[in-house]
Amino acid sequence: MPTIKIEPVTRLEGHLNVTIELTDDGKVKDAQARVTLTRFFEKFLEGRLMEHAPRIVPRICGICPEAHHLASIKAVEDAWDITPPIAAHKLRELLLQAKMISSHAIHFYALAAPDFIFGPFADPAVRNLIGIIQNMPEEAKKAIELMRFGQDLCHTIGGRAVHPVTAIPGGQSYRFSEESRDEYLKRVDRIIELCEWSLELGKKVTTDYLDVATKVGVLPTHYVGLANNGVHSYFDGTVRVMNPEGKIVEDFKPQDYKDYMGEYVTDHSYTTHVFYKPAGYPAGIWRANTLARINVVDKMETPIAQKELELFRETLGRPSHHTFAYHWARLIEMLESAEKTKILLEDPDIVSTDIKLADIEPKEGEGVGIVEAPRGTLTHNYWSDANGVITKANLIVATNHNLHAIEVGLKQLAKKVFEEGIVNELKLPEPMVKT
Repeated sequence: MPTIKIEPVTRLEGHLNVTIELTDDGKVKDAQARVTLTRFFEKFLEGRLMEHAPRIVPRICGICPEAHHLASIKAVEDAWDITPPIAAHKLRELLLQAKMISSHAIHFYALAAPDFIFGPFADPAVRNLIGIIQNMPEEAKKAIELMRFGQDLCHTIGGRAVHPVTAIPGGQSYRFSEESRDEYLKRVDRIIELCEWSLELGKKVTTDYLDVATKVGVLPTHYVGLANNGVHSYFDGTVRVMNPEGKIVEDFKPQDYKDYMGEYVTDHSYTTHVFYKPAGYPAGIWRANTLARINVVDKMETPIAQKELELFRETLGRPSHHTFAYHWARLIEMLESAEKTKILLEDPDIVSTDIKLADIEPKEGEGVGIVEAPRGTLTHNYWSDANGVITKANLIVATNHNLHAIEVGLKQLAKKVFEEGIVNELKLPEPMVKT
């Protein structure tokens, strides 16, 4: 039986491979996304002091270490009944907004845009970030400026550009100076402009490829994401679940996640498939990430991003099941993060010296921390003994939420390509840059 294997899937997950199984007559039998690398981070944490966890878990991911750092500290503080000072809370939120700007810019310009700008059938040697730099140098400079702002701000708040260290039980170990605040305020209006410019490019890409977006990768699923009283949020709020028909079916507290997040173990991958537990598996498969988040929320937090959300919904509806729309959603989020960054930089609390509590005492307890990572909802759950030592840990990362839907989407796409020959029917625009 013929098998098509792509290993590794380098643009998104270096330890992921895709396998498509065909029958002898060319029909698609199955499609799988296989993760066969074990990480053991949950076991690494056992026996460690709770306050060490936020410095260990960022190593899980070099793209979104800030999200792991913050989900971890939230779990520690939840277990020990700690409420950090408001200034520390705002610094942590600013750190996550900075990461969203950087990661969303990297994802769009380095991973997604080359396919649209040069066309999906262009030479892979050109169809990449280097090709954009060579053929569109001015646009590339703007993209790099966006990435750099986010990473610079992550470095200033987190102590490192990658793998932050400043969140500690009860607050932050390093204050944000007035000099740093003023320096970033000088830059942030330009970043908002670049996010708006990126959105115009992204909308053009989406509308140019609308025939593809509405015929390929349209996958009705449940969706999951944080919402703060219905408003888009990365850091606070409840976990919302929307069903495929667009109805909000749950709005639960992070501490109740075990009642709603099921984990299914497949026989072809070491990574679990996470699903909406009340609906069962596989009926309850859901998707996380940018499209899921803007599907589940009622509104964005900032004014310009809200206008863009309204245009998105006028074009693609709510919910949007269009996989290609993840790119548009990502740029709406990036704009909101830039707007929110400015709001936080202008907040007097952001330079407060009251950023940590004294006399933190470890205790026996269980804590849950949930934040939004760039690619989806991230859950850290720790149990500690009376000495503050971790006895058990459970982590549910963004990739797990999306894996089953990825497989369903792969199988759907493979059938369209191998059985229906849809590639020859799609209306593809002329490439923005011809090679």
